[in-house]
Amino acid sequence: MTRILFLVLGLLALGLFVRLWVGSGSYSDIQNLEQKIDQQNAANDEQAELKRKLQSDVVSLSKGDASVEEHARSELGMIRQGETFYQVILKSDPTPTPGLTPPVKDGPHVE
Repeated sequence: MTRILFLVLGLLALGLFVRLWVGSGSYSDIQNLEQKIDQQNAANDEQAELKRKLQSDVVSLSKGDASVEEHARSELGMIRQGETFYQVILKSDPTPTPGLTPPVKDGPHVE
């Protein structure tokens, strides 16, 4: 009788250990879930930083014209009346500023 009881308990323990190693909630499953949590936390941190930058841009744009002018100058190539624009193209920089064309070497220069 005790042999049968030990055999049943042994099979039950073996079944529980197999589930712990392989099944749902196993060690490898938990490690995979922890890895996914770490990846999601990193993505959340990136999104929070992007949100913070965008919020600071919105605040600075709503406060005054200086930041609007700065954006227009850097992103749109704004030049005020009476200002002279000089573009320096370095040999190491093959891409000039978008929207601005470099001077033509052999032909007349038109501004």
